[in-house]
Amino acid sequence: APVLLFVYRHERAPAWFDEPLVQALVARAVDAWAPCGVPVVLDRSVTPPADAIVVQCSDAGARGNFGLAHLGERRLSLGPGPFALLRERNPRHDARLTLQMVISHEMGHFFGLMAHSRRCVDVLSYYHDGKGNRCFSRDPASVRNYVEYRHTLPTACDIARCRRANGMPDPAAEASRNR
Repeated sequence: APVLLFVYRHERAPAWFDEPLVQALVARAVDAWAPCGVPVVLDRSVTPPADAIVVQCSDAGARGNFGLAHLGERRLSLGPGPFALLRERNPRHDARLTLQMVISHEMGHFFGLMAHSRRCVDVLSYYHDGKGNRCFSRDPASVRNYVEYRHTLPTACDIARCRRANGMPDPAAEASRNR
């Protein structure tokens, strides 16, 4: 699409995530991905266009995960169940950080980043791939020291990967070549 248009639907969201909060986190992710070079907008209208990507809370859509991007259906589903379990097991954890990371991570797939990053800190990383491979960190022990090791928003490397995936020039690479 010439413009990625996101819209947030608050139905079925956990009660502790009020609508203005989640709307602000979606907006923050949209703004953070903007340097990728793909035009992106958060539509706050009551009736968004049919081609909008709907960010919604749905355990069925998230399939047991904190979040899942359904590219063909133009849906980004957030899982209320996993967030409820996180709240139950670790009530002192600020789940807003996890919610921001999940929104940013899943949104990255709509920007063309299908493969997960091997760098632990990137918002598009996975700690492991289910096949025994783990993400890379300069200090692997440090990953165990944090509840969440990923950034909540895209890193410079996430943005650079996104620009490459979309055929956009990378200003940082250009600057280093011109030194």
